[in-house]
Amino acid sequence: MARPDDERPDRISEAEHAVMEVLWARSPQTAAEVCAAVCEERDWSLPTVKTLLSRLVAKQAVATRPDGRRFLYSPLLSRADYLGGESRRLVDRLFGGRAAPLFAHLAQEEALSEDDLAEIEALLKELRQ
Repeated sequence: MARPDDERPDRISEAEHAVMEVLWARSPQTAAEVCAAVCEERDWSLPTVKTLLSRLVAKQAVATRPDGRRFLYSPLLSRADYLGGESRRLVDRLFGGRAAPLFAHLAQEEALSEDDLAEIEALLKELRQ
């Protein structure tokens, strides 16, 4: 599902991201199925979900295909590609493109648990081998 940078979709809003999470968990899905997963929790209606899905289709993050009188939606953008792009943007924007200051900030704010630190140490060991 990886796509060249010039084909990446426009930025995905927080609301659109909630819809993408539903589609990443299981797809294809109808708008009604997506709504069943998010509408109550977010106090949305089916028209809201349809609008968000339309935006995601326009951004080329989601594909749609007819299925009788309804449409089925599937992600075109993998969750891993999305997370990679968002992570890179965060590090570039807030930490001058360097990951080390991000980790230093998290450590200073005590936002890293012992489990987080152990996981980071294990990842670093793997990368060095």
